[in-house]
Amino acid sequence: MEQKPVLKVEAFSLGPLQTNAYLLTVPGVNKGVVIDPGMNPGPLLKRIGDLEIEAILLTHAHFDHIGGVDELRRSKGCPVYLHDAESDWLTDPKRNGSARWPELGAPITTDPAEHGLDDGQRLTLLEGTFQVFHTPGHSPGSVSFLYGNQLFGGDVLFKLSVGRTDLPGGSQRDLMDSIHGKLFDLPDDTIVYPGHGPKTTIGYEREHNPYV
Repeated sequence: MEQKPVLKVEAFSLGPLQTNAYLLTVPGVNKGVVIDPGMNPGPLLKRIGDLEIEAILLTHAHFDHIGGVDELRRSKGCPVYLHDAESDWLTDPKRNGSARWPELGAPITTDPAEHGLDDGQRLTLLEGTFQVFHTPGHSPGSVSFLYGNQLFGGDVLFKLSVGRTDLPGGSQRDLMDSIHGKLFDLPDDTIVYPGHGPKTTIGYEREHNPYV
């Protein structure tokens, strides 16, 4: 079994929807990976400081998860990874949803992602490996990233809840398939870091989540 460095996870609740952005680092290495740099990313950017950012990983491209992409990518010169099903969402405020709720902020556009993501793909970052799971339902290109026993699942599975499926491209059937067919196959002690709210575990959600 691959020995993975211990992953330090720092969470930042950003923007009007309190989206969780995650800064991932490993001890002794001046590098990081950012998952879902949300709107109003000032606290995240301040914490990053002079860290080299190897990649921005997007669980999906809804506006509240991508608001800080442009600023972070320009300041750090780091590539963005996004599932191909949402390849044109970064450039289109209607698709990413920022044009739907103008009261939450200006329309969001940024350049396309440098890299696509596929189910089963493995990304070598932070001296370890992230496994990619395509977990649609909340959105067609939603993915979850697994590093050791730490899962970054975006808006698929929350503590005692699940992601909404009433937005364009959403599907309740796909969401249940993603949760039962992929996430619930993971060990009970897998820690879930969701796109909103507190962390949880696969075992806790399998036993207690009323929506699954």
